[in-house]
Amino acid sequence: MEKLTATASKTTFPDWYSPETGIYSSKHPTIPLPADPFLDVVSFIFSHHNHNGLTALIDSSSGFSISYSKVLPLVKSVASGLRNRGIKQGDVVLLLLPNSIHFPIVFLGVLYLGGIVSTMNPLSSELEVKKRIADCNACIAFVELKKVGKFQPLGIPVIGVPENVNLDEKSNDCEAFYMLLYSKGDVSVKPVIRQQDTAAIMYSSGTTAASKGVVLTHRNFISMVELFVKFEASQYEYSSTDNVYLAVLPMFHIYGLSLFVVGLLSLGSSIVVMRKFDVIETVKVIDRYGVTHFPVVPPILTALTRTVKGVCGNSLKCLKLVSCGAAPLFAKTIQDFVEVLPHVDFIQGYGLTESTAVGTRGLNTEKFKKYSSIGLLAPNIEAKVVDWITGTLLPPGGSGELWIRGPGVMKEYLNDGEATALTIDKDGWLHTGDVVYTDHDGYLYVVDRLKEIIKYKGFQIAPADLEAVLISHCEILDAAVIPVLDKECGEIPVAFVVKRKGSMLTQEAIINYVAEQVAPYKKVRKVIFTQSIPKSAAGKILRRELKNSLTSKL
Repeated sequence: MEKLTATASKTTFPDWYSPETGIYSSKHPTIPLPADPFLDVVSFIFSHHNHNGLTALIDSSSGFSISYSKVLPLVKSVASGLRNRGIKQGDVVLLLLPNSIHFPIVFLGVLYLGGIVSTMNPLSSELEVKKRIADCNACIAFVELKKVGKFQPLGIPVIGVPENVNLDEKSNDCEAFYMLLYSKGDVSVKPVIRQQDTAAIMYSSGTTAASKGVVLTHRNFISMVELFVKFEASQYEYSSTDNVYLAVLPMFHIYGLSLFVVGLLSLGSSIVVMRKFDVIETVKVIDRYGVTHFPVVPPILTALTRTVKGVCGNSLKCLKLVSCGAAPLFAKTIQDFVEVLPHVDFIQGYGLTESTAVGTRGLNTEKFKKYSSIGLLAPNIEAKVVDWITGTLLPPGGSGELWIRGPGVMKEYLNDGEATALTIDKDGWLHTGDVVYTDHDGYLYVVDRLKEIIKYKGFQIAPADLEAVLISHCEILDAAVIPVLDKECGEIPVAFVVKRKGSMLTQEAIINYVAEQVAPYKKVRKVIFTQSIPKSAAGKILRRELKNSLTSKL
């Protein structure tokens, strides 16, 4: 059981920290959340359409757009079309899609029907997709049109979604998709959906072990809209309907999903959608569409800074705000960006899949700038900072594991009560596994990552998944995977491998073997051969020992 520091009661603390309970409260006023228990997130989003937003979604390559007046009718059509196909409330629909203007329409259509969405990287291997279908019991999948044949053998219906096709034009190649968009079924009879009903199953590596299904409810998403997206917009004087966001972050990840698929549609902002990140094209798109807001992850920020250094003239003058999350930043990376684009406000934020992206958010003023901080606690969010070793609750000025509590915290891990209990305690505190430092102004800073995960280009990868692939090789006796800092990517996966005696297995062969079975972003980037993998008496891999040995081996 956690305990307070012995000196806590003798010190004067700010009013947002309680020395009696060790709880940090948000410095922002509490925001009232909808009390109606019979409220789904789609109805909630579109109840805010007094914002006078005109253009909702814009395809960056073709310029084709969907107006706000058409979004809800399209969402209802998808819901009706799915119901005509036999999809009912509580069924799980798998989205294996890259970014597109269709993604939000399909996602919200499923939720409007009372269905549950599970999103997945479209680069995932067939084995990974089969495992996901079995785990979450998905009954239908949306995939890229060109990959329909590849995923037909999955055993569930597969609907191909066109890449950049005008929604007003029908095509025989994607007949099933257009049957949904132009469904004429009755959508007036809507199922009863409660805030506590499951809306999505997102996958995260959690704090340890293999990837787990994060069960998020309609209330979780409603809270995210209010406490993350709408709240952040309220901190600025300019109107949200004048903002143009660039969607490069993947919509299948909680960071991109919370903004571009759900939250921003409640504000009336325009969203320019890019299918994949290319830094040269990104600069062109920002200028072409007058992008004002650009959410990024560290590798994108680094690439943007490097490219802009060589650009002259009025490029990126329209850009107002760049926000960064999903992984820690090097101080030099922040400094370089601020120097290259001094007119652009820069903030960081913090959130987890398990918290529906709600956590902290930065805010700068003319006289008060803390670029390196992940910001203050969001409204309605409480936190504790706990010494990892002793369990002591730490006051401001200390660094320890961050625990958070609030309406964004997930319902549970799918079919995994043990993992849920290890992550969310009986009092509702989500143990994040991340170490933070808190200053006396209430700002938080990420100190280190204690999660046994690998972060590559902003996505969580469970070492256990990669280790299972490695050990399946007939010439590998044992293996362990750890994250290694990389200036370009944040962190990359490095594998320690024990070969069978006499094996001629090479690093290249191992890297290729893993690459054939996992998505490209999960690939092992370096292999270190070793005689044994250090483990505890209970058989747990001692990753810290492996990290300590890297200095001499890399």
